[in-house]
Amino acid sequence: MTTLKDIQNKIGAVKKTQQITKAMNMVAASRLRGAQTNMEAFRPYAGKFAEVLGHLAERAGDDASPLLVPREDVRNIHVILCTSDRGLCGGFNINLIERAEAFMQEKAAGGKLSLSFTFFGKKGRDWGRKNKLQIDGEHVGVVGANFSFNVASATGRKLVGGFLDGDYDEVYLIYAEFVSMARQVPVLKQVLPVPPIESAGEEEKTADGAYLPEHLCEPSADELLGEMLPRSVYVQLYSALLETSTSEHAARMMAMDNATKACKDMLENLTLVYNKARQAAITAELMDIVGGAEALRG
Repeated sequence: MTTLKDIQNKIGAVKKTQQITKAMNMVAASRLRGAQTNMEAFRPYAGKFAEVLGHLAERAGDDASPLLVPREDVRNIHVILCTSDRGLCGGFNINLIERAEAFMQEKAAGGKLSLSFTFFGKKGRDWGRKNKLQIDGEHVGVVGANFSFNVASATGRKLVGGFLDGDYDEVYLIYAEFVSMARQVPVLKQVLPVPPIESAGEEEKTADGAYLPEHLCEPSADELLGEMLPRSVYVQLYSALLETSTSEHAARMMAMDNATKACKDMLENLTLVYNKARQAAITAELMDIVGGAEALRG
């Protein structure tokens, strides 16, 4: 039978856990503000970059850049998987890893392929080591922290160089897109070869009725496209890291909030059990006293 002391110890342990989850919730909320600000500030730049790139792609020739040409025989596929370094963020990392596993199964069903990985985040790297995957690069301590564009550009240059040298036939990016505080969606995006860039024609109108602007190119569209296509890889990678970082903090904030609520429910139940046990102990003592008094009278 559980004693009052045992119940008191459980209540004390749950209270300490609640304090920890509250503190982690506050830390995640604080970091979320900064990460979300950086992400929202970069989104317009990434959108405008893609728009200009689309206009240039319409004017450039088919052989403007080898980064636009898909390989006829795809054998070597490279995947960049962005996860977090720490846990306690619900199913955030599990959803990303499951998306990567589904992609691996999909490609394995299509034929004999060689898959290699670049990991951002300790959780993804540990999963890759556990499954003995080919790891070409790993970056720990980036996602969830303050990082610069140099991290994405350095990795992007390696990817572009590997694609041009024939080490990679296709390069994909898996990251978490921040939709809202309660929703972070795993996204699979092809990075290389650069997929067809959608761009509205010059004669099309926007939603408010204004004509889209025409971009004047100096030097030629082919030269500009050759310079901008590698940079588009860097921009996509940096945007994915920002999205994943924001999503991680949001997921951890929600997980710690749910854990705090669960601790509160446990405290209420344990307090009820403690009161019942204490009342039963008091009743038993009273019965012993009354029984002893009756025995003395007799």
